[in-house]
Amino acid sequence: MLIVEGDFEMVDFGARLRLLRQSKGMTQKQVADKLSLTKSVISAYETDVRLPSYDILIKIAAIFGVTTDYLLGVSYKQLVDISGLSESDSRMILSLINRLKQEDER
Repeated sequence: MLIVEGDFEMVDFGARLRLLRQSKGMTQKQVADKLSLTKSVISAYETDVRLPSYDILIKIAAIFGVTTDYLLGVSYKQLVDISGLSESDSRMILSLINRLKQEDER
């Protein structure tokens, strides 16, 4: 669900969780298993019937490599984990990201 308020867009937690889960090709059951929860709890999160506790929110952020601010709609930035890459590979990834951002601005 995308809510537009003036020039500010808010995406609810459930929609962000669903998009992240789908982008990783994960089922609700797979996410639930990683969190030691049930599939129905994940479904309740995705439909905004229920919100996770702080500790579960932190675990969700870790699973998907995002910040809790991103999950809560405070920040629109997503993180890219480049740990384990060589210095030259890291520079190449950062260069590509910067080039794509410049193209989007045009």
